[in-house]
Amino acid sequence: QVQLVESGGGLVQAGGSLRLSCAASGRISSVDAMRWYRQAPGKQRELVAGISSGGRTTYTDSVKGRFTVSRDNAKNTVYLQMNSLKPEDTAVYYCNADIRDDVRTRGYWGQGTQVTVSS
Repeated sequence: QVQLVESGGGLVQAGGSLRLSCAASGRISSVDAMRWYRQAPGKQRELVAGISSGGRTTYTDSVKGRFTVSRDNAKNTVYLQMNSLKPEDTAVYYCNADIRDDVRTRGYWGQGTQVTVSS
């Protein structure tokens, strides 16, 4: 069984930094795209950043220049370095990945980690 486990959330003042990690484990044949989503109270979940297996990255406009997504393929882990944090970045952050096990590729979600940015 495949699991995604996130870590690194917390409380930080505006202008500060946090680094989120998400590690995939279990019966994994390969990991394709990995992504970070976030969901603020009363809002829809939105895609924050994504990275392909080859390292190609995408970002939503509101985080460009402040957030950096990266991955360690040997560890099946994706990271999100968040700098210059703003109160509007406050949300639960979720990791998502397309993972192939012995049979098929499917999408998996982490449990979410809370990020709170105080003004």
